[in-house]
This record gives sequence, structure tokens and C-alpha cells, in this order.
Amino acid sequence: MSEAKFVLHTDYQEVPVAEMQQRAAEFYTTMRRRRTVRDYARRDVPREVIEQCLLAAGTAPNGANLQPWHFVVVSDPAIKKQIREAAEEEERDFYERRAPQEWLAALEPLGTDWRKPFLETAPFLIAIFAQSYSVNADGTHVKNYYVQESVGIATGFLIAACHLAGLATLTHTPSPMGFLNEILGRPKNERPYLILVAGYPVENVQVPAITKKPLEQITTFL
Repeated sequence: MSEAKFVLHTDYQEVPVAEMQQRAAEFYTTMRRRRTVRDYARRDVPREVIEQCLLAAGTAPNGANLQPWHFVVVSDPAIKKQIREAAEEEERDFYERRAPQEWLAALEPLGTDWRKPFLETAPFLIAIFAQSYSVNADGTHVKNYYVQESVGIATGFLIAACHLAGLATLTHTPSPMGFLNEILGRPKNERPYLILVAGYPVENVQVPAITKKPLEQITTFL
């Protein structure tokens, strides 16, 4: 086993308590404005913005620092059309045949159905893949650990980064999503995790009227 190597953590910066509290409050205020958006304007977003957001996602903590994720950024209209058609096929089957009535009842206030036009109108679709193992240059496999947890954290970083950059997002999870491997040419060690839709919302966009649980319902201090 190779010996671990360590370096000084020179990037950590402690701040006064008052500033710490201010930063935490400002971040909460910013993030509470984030909403899932389903109606996107046909406006271009600079690729450099998406690149910086993905770099931020890549800093997420993960199992054994194996970074078991891969992001495929789709802006090609033809590929987006393929993804929409494949996703809507699965979604139609879900809404019309497979979905339990309880699930449909939970979705009803959100006004969703099998139609997913945002998969074509939004400038970017980011297909996020979870890698069960990595492949070395010589073809050998390296098992990845805590894959779902790691990819979930990275996805959270990505959503926050897009929001802070001024973009609206939507997490889309048609089931099953195996069509993404075929359309995007991804290997068998990668499993689709979700599609993150990113772009500008249409003018006067509407979103469902929802509330978030208060702190006392989501937290226990011991």
C-alpha cells in the first residue's frame, strides 16, 4: 500500500463570528430564492459559465477522492431532441401506466405531466453519470466507493453554482434512463443519475406555490 502524502491546508480562512453569521444568513437568503423552473427561454448561456459551475461541482467531497462522476453537457439541438423523445416515451408510460395513484396525487399540485419541452428549449442539458468503477489506461478496473452519496453531493454543488451564477435549473429523472448511455455514447460502468436542465427562465415565469419546512421540523440539536 502506498504511503499517504499530506500538504498544509493553506486555503482555509477563519473569519470573525459576526462575519460568519452574516455569510451564513446571506447564503440562505440567496438559496431560498432558488426555484425549480420548467419553462425556459431560448437564450444562449456562455459555455464558460457552465464550465465554472462544473469545476465547482468537481470540488465536492467524495468517497476516497475517486470522484465517481461524469458530466455530459448537451447543447446540440439534434441531441436534445433525441433526449426529449426518449424521455417523453418513458414519462408517458409512467404517467399513464406505471405510476401509483399516491405518486400521481403528490405530483398533481406541481402541474407536471409526460410532456417535457424544456429538454429542447433550455440551452444546456447536463447529463450526470455515476461511475460504479473507473477504468485505468491499461484497462484495469478501480472500484469506486459511496458512489450515490458522492454524486448526490456534487450535484448539489452544481445546482448551487448555477443558481449563484444567475441560472435557473431543473432536476429531471425519467425512469429508466438507460437511453442516455446509448444517445450520449457512455460506457457501461456509468449509470445515469439525473439530467440537470440549465438556462434562463421565460419572462414572467410561474412556479408552484410551495413552502419549505421550518428549521424545527428538519433539525434536532442534542
